[in-house]
Amino acid sequence: MIGRRALAVGAVVAASLCAACGRPTEVPIRPEQVTDFKSLYDANCTGCHGIDGRHGVAQPLNDPVYLALVDDARLTEAISNGRRGTPMTGFAVEAGGTLTKEQVRALRDGIRRNWADPQHVDRGELPAYSDDDARAEGAQAGDPDRGRRAYETHCSRCHGNDGHGGAQAGSVVDAAFLALTSDQQLRTTVIAGRTDEDIPGWRDYTPGRPMTNQQVSDVVAWLASHRGNHD
Repeated sequence: MIGRRALAVGAVVAASLCAACGRPTEVPIRPEQVTDFKSLYDANCTGCHGIDGRHGVAQPLNDPVYLALVDDARLTEAISNGRRGTPMTGFAVEAGGTLTKEQVRALRDGIRRNWADPQHVDRGELPAYSDDDARAEGAQAGDPDRGRRAYETHCSRCHGNDGHGGAQAGSVVDAAFLALTSDQQLRTTVIAGRTDEDIPGWRDYTPGRPMTNQQVSDVVAWLASHRGNHD
């Protein structure tokens, strides 16, 4: 009786093992195979750009104005190779990072798909993305003296007469801040502002008087002239 019971139990165990062997096993996804936008963004971007693309230390990506300003090629370049003159390093394998070209495209396309809003701003209303683009559109190279006057008109209300901070916002001429911020990043921020921090952009500093290409270039030149100035 005992022998028959042992044989029966053994048969059940054997059948169970065979059934388990017959089921397909789940193959883990390798890191370079991940193309889900949220997974890629959470792993690579939240530390600087914030959860859901806002309230990080860096430019918010969840910002229709910024996404209207920057085109796909420049967004791809930023993700792949970083931003020169800023702490942002490249994430592409070719730049020493871990992301494949397909993953970079997945991040870029996901940022646009989730956060761009073509109805929010007409690209034709925006100042040029870069100083070179502004000059191609007829602006002169940025001039610090003109920039000081443009700053007084559009920026001093929040950042103070000399840029050292006011009642509503902090210093924009602090040497440590400028050392970590490129001229292009200054230009981007002047144009797009920080929507996540209620910092206005080029068309809202002075209601009814949006900044021109020339004024943006001049303000950036004035801000950049304070690099290394510790007074």
